[in-house]
Amino acid sequence: MSDIQLIHTDKAPAAVGPYSQATAVNGTLYVSGQLGIIPSEGKLAEGFKAQTRQALENLKAILEEAGSSLDKVMAVDVFIMDMGRFADLNAIYAEYFSAHKPARAAVQVAALPLGGLVEFKCTAVID
Repeated sequence: MSDIQLIHTDKAPAAVGPYSQATAVNGTLYVSGQLGIIPSEGKLAEGFKAQTRQALENLKAILEEAGSSLDKVMAVDVFIMDMGRFADLNAIYAEYFSAHKPARAAVQVAALPLGGLVEFKCTAVID
């Protein structure tokens, strides 16, 4: 079995539980759910749009720390508190995934950790 790497960067918020920001094995990166937490402050950004952008920035920072990038993301799972914000989500998401469009699922949830409004997790490849 290949060695499993645990990924950590200070450019994204620390895990809010007993898990890693991401794990990598056999050229595949699994990034844990990212909320819109501002790493330097340790608190959620204000509002849905700001949390969405911050969560995607956190995802991007972890991908880069692992030697991957948004262009190497194969699948994204989105957890959203209010599906009424789906158009806002898509508009911001398209800023990060424009030409490259990974597979995606989006589900409305009853609650997210720390009172977050949106959360993203992804699977990517590492060269």
